[in-house]
Amino acid sequence: MLQTEYEFTLPFGFVDDDGTLYREGVMRLSTALDEVEAAQDARGRANDTYLSILLLTRVVTRLGPIAPVSVDVIERLFSVDFVYLQDLFVRLNDVTEDVVETQCPSCGTRFPIDLAQTATA
Repeated sequence: MLQTEYEFTLPFGFVDDDGTLYREGVMRLSTALDEVEAAQDARGRANDTYLSILLLTRVVTRLGPIAPVSVDVIERLFSVDFVYLQDLFVRLNDVTEDVVETQCPSCGTRFPIDLAQTATA
């Protein structure tokens, strides 16, 4: 079964008007409609950073007891939490393969290589 929702914990957390801190939340995978509607919003067209706010508003389905998560909530996140959610969004929705096929220049044997492991080795 395909997993479409992922729990997360914000590094700092969202503080509501009453001073209550919320760090636990859920993000779902993005759909084509999420991307299209965010791109059609005038605020998103005028500012790439705001496009990220609009996308996160659509895919962050819960933050503590807050559901749905409004634009106002995403706008009021601490920068470190905003960047954390942007990074999580990219990791969850990026389908780029880290494994590529290559070929030995000497013998011509083809084999896969994991670029992620090569970068950390």
